[in-house]
Amino acid sequence: MNVGRRVLIVGGVAGGASCAARLRRLDESAEIIILERGPFVSFANCGLPYHVGDVIPEEGKLLLASPALFRDRFNITVRTGHEVIAIDRPRRVATVKQVATGALSEEAYDALVLSPGATPIRPPIPGIDLPGIFSIRTIPDARQVRAWITEHHAKRALIVGGGFIGLEMAENLVHRGLSVTIVEKAAQLMPPLDPEVAAPVRERLESKGVSLRLGDAVTAFRQAGRAIVATSERGAELSADLVILAIGVRPETTLAKTAGLAIGTSGGIAVDAAMRTSDPAIWAVGDAVESVEVTTGLKLVLPLAGPANRQGRVAAEAIAGRTTNFRGVQATSVCGAFGLTIASTGASEKLLKRAGVSDYEVVYLHPGQHVGYYPGAKPIHLKLLYRKTDGRVLGAQAVGEDGVDKRIDVIAMAIQLGGTIHDLAEAELCYAPQYGAAKDPVNFAGFIAENQLNGDAPAAAWDGLGSDGRIVLDVREPAETAKGTVPCATLIPLNQLRQRWNELPADRPIAVLCAAGQRAYYAVRQLRQHGLDARGLAGGWATWQQRQAGQRSG
Repeated sequence: MNVGRRVLIVGGVAGGASCAARLRRLDESAEIIILERGPFVSFANCGLPYHVGDVIPEEGKLLLASPALFRDRFNITVRTGHEVIAIDRPRRVATVKQVATGALSEEAYDALVLSPGATPIRPPIPGIDLPGIFSIRTIPDARQVRAWITEHHAKRALIVGGGFIGLEMAENLVHRGLSVTIVEKAAQLMPPLDPEVAAPVRERLESKGVSLRLGDAVTAFRQAGRAIVATSERGAELSADLVILAIGVRPETTLAKTAGLAIGTSGGIAVDAAMRTSDPAIWAVGDAVESVEVTTGLKLVLPLAGPANRQGRVAAEAIAGRTTNFRGVQATSVCGAFGLTIASTGASEKLLKRAGVSDYEVVYLHPGQHVGYYPGAKPIHLKLLYRKTDGRVLGAQAVGEDGVDKRIDVIAMAIQLGGTIHDLAEAELCYAPQYGAAKDPVNFAGFIAENQLNGDAPAAAWDGLGSDGRIVLDVREPAETAKGTVPCATLIPLNQLRQRWNELPADRPIAVLCAAGQRAYYAVRQLRQHGLDARGLAGGWATWQQRQAGQRSG
């Protein structure tokens, strides 16, 4: 280990703070300095929407560590209000500007870590800099929004963007008593999700009074008295007392570019597995770096706190001389909105198609989060993607009121370990009636996938249903099909199928539908043993309804 090295860390939130603390634990002799341009270090930016909504009323609860704590506990110097504006790589010197005074100084380094984070996207449209239009990225941002709501007696909010921050801000502003409209350019909320998975989210927000304009975008803002009026691509004029820009973020790479560091194809700073940049004395971590998505190999920028913290740890170990590597990301994430939990891990079907992957199959299921006989069972809408050639789990998405994060966490670990659908089927998980079932939803996902893969109950494609010559067989009871079914479906209840199966043509494929998949599985097993080409429509009528809702545009 080198002794007495000087390590500068640019940025003191998730990745930078983690790197500094880990490096101190590995090297007592290093001089470690964090240079943070903002007024705070190591704060919980994921909690900002909840502070705006008064769920977390005390700002101090968001401050995870102070400069004094870093100094006293770790012997780390933190300088807030100090922005690194240039790097002289041959000399290994950073130019630092004091934000308050503009004074410049130089800081030498033996190792430099870039953790500048990401910048909220503010498209260059007319009026975007009007008072009352905010982004939510820092504690001062949250302060400004809270003050604006109070001082202007705000009653109407417009949120531009329907992703994580947009949904969380919608919930919290409704909690504050505001009426909320969301404008989202995509035809769905939560654009990273597959559209049918996002459909219940739309239904929940609309049921809570949130107005949605999907498939639309804001093109201009103007002042109208005390109100802000947004004009949309589709000609709507939306009046609000404040606007939240939740369009997304872009990696903050200005410093890296001016220093001549390599930038990846996704727009993030290019790093190797040890988080080292194209300069061997400079590392980069967090929202500004390019990462490899583990299931597809795609390179992307992923602004999530978990990967940023792990990357900071890896960089610290590399600086300390240890052999280490960051394995990549699988985008495990969760969001809460109006009582729903929305979570995902690994690849979505969208991402697989973008990566050119066609060797995959889909499982839909809609189990309760615990056994139905215990009071309060709520459905989990779960989509699983796996590789057909070997059953390897590629990704999962789920929406529900309870138990969603638990199931996605289990599947996330399976993906990390290169697990297969057989591992999901065999997973031994906690069971008591109020927590789950002896056959957990994770097990059932594995069972369904195994039945698809081994030919016991192969999957019928949803695409083209009703127009490609297949017979659609609905085996639900008449009271169920009277409320709706797939166009041109043949109706034979499961309990009559043994007596009536020969009513079905033997020379046409049969796609079997039930409420959520179980009865269709029983019917497929019967019909295949009679020599018919029967396949199950995964997730049944519940999936059909979600897919139809997912295809609706704003």
